[in-house]
Amino acid sequence: TSASAPNHARTGSGQVQSGSGSDGASAKGASAPAPAPVTTAHKFDNLTLLNAPALRDVSPSDKPKLFLAHLKLCQEIFDFSKTTKLKEKEAKRLLLLGLVEHVNSPSCRLRDGPFAEIVAMISANIFRSLSPTNEFPNDDEDEPPVELAWPHLQIVYEFLLRFVVSNDVEPKVAKRYVSQTFILQLLSLFNSEDVREREYLKTILHRIYGKFMSLRSFIRRSITNVFLGAVYQDDKHNGIAELLEILGSIINGFALPLKSEHKKFLNNALIPLHKIHTINNFHGQLEYCVSQYIEKDAKMAETVILGLLRIWPEINSTKQVLFLHELEEVLELTQLAEFRAVVNPLFQRIAKCLRSQHFQVAERALVIWNNEYVFTLISQNRAQILPLVFDALRANAEEHWNGTVQGLSQNVLKFFQDNYKMLYE
Repeated sequence: TSASAPNHARTGSGQVQSGSGSDGASAKGASAPAPAPVTTAHKFDNLTLLNAPALRDVSPSDKPKLFLAHLKLCQEIFDFSKTTKLKEKEAKRLLLLGLVEHVNSPSCRLRDGPFAEIVAMISANIFRSLSPTNEFPNDDEDEPPVELAWPHLQIVYEFLLRFVVSNDVEPKVAKRYVSQTFILQLLSLFNSEDVREREYLKTILHRIYGKFMSLRSFIRRSITNVFLGAVYQDDKHNGIAELLEILGSIINGFALPLKSEHKKFLNNALIPLHKIHTINNFHGQLEYCVSQYIEKDAKMAETVILGLLRIWPEINSTKQVLFLHELEEVLELTQLAEFRAVVNPLFQRIAKCLRSQHFQVAERALVIWNNEYVFTLISQNRAQILPLVFDALRANAEEHWNGTVQGLSQNVLKFFQDNYKMLYE
């Protein structure tokens, strides 16, 4: 075949064979295979933490592939208890910052994004065995316990938060990855001793609850299980305050009338939390959640008061003072009908507190009488109440060793003597 012949010649079988054409060589048999086209599809496959380019430094067409490469690289975990691989640790930190910057940029589109790879990177970093809780902390320590890997963890949590709140992340698609298993693993991290981690977890779980409606019931049940484990097994959990803060908002959004499931949560989870000996760490949040129920439905006051009386601490004076404080808050929200339903057991308990030789308990029980609204309820039911507390008040007024308790008791007795003389006598 001459050099001027076309590039393709037919074989004896009629098939088309490629020829050299351009260099004048004859086409003898099959030609050599054509070279593979040059592409950029795999140029990021062999990257390491130390040589990976930043996402901001590549063209828009290369960013999706490099984003995947960065997600994979950031799954490598380092031991921060050792001063080794410092360059790699810093390189990963910078890559993580780049990932956060990328998902925040207007050009980032996660709607059809690599959800599996994103969740895999997040899971590899945050889901881990927590350090054992120190049962005997040193009160002299100024600094609370911290997570050594926080330089990486903080950025991963920020990335997770940006992922959850992104408008590109559709719950119907993402729920395959933000699954019930993912939620359970997230909840297990609330026992972290690092308050910074618990704050991130609180915000993220609350956002998930708001966005993934199909997970709401499961999240509430799972939080209940965490509380029950703390009450009946461990008697301690570091994240109860943060979980209660989430629940405060959730309870506030409950529709009326309250569902049976929501009432059971009050009885089976919130009331028993008062048993935990570390209640000081979360009592404010617990009191708020309980109050939300009564503000929603006044009938729940009876349930709450009887629940508190049922698990009242007999020996721990510090917890008794907390209970009395909460009792006053609850009574401020209690209507007359519910108050009358609990008068006898309530003031039998208050009478015992008045007799306490621990002055803070007796004093806190007397302070309730200074509450204008509560005292109105008491006055309206004085015929039932005064016989229950009279002996304790008189004993305090005559001989209690603490002057404040003695004076407050005398004030209460004087009010009844001046205003309800026949009853008093």
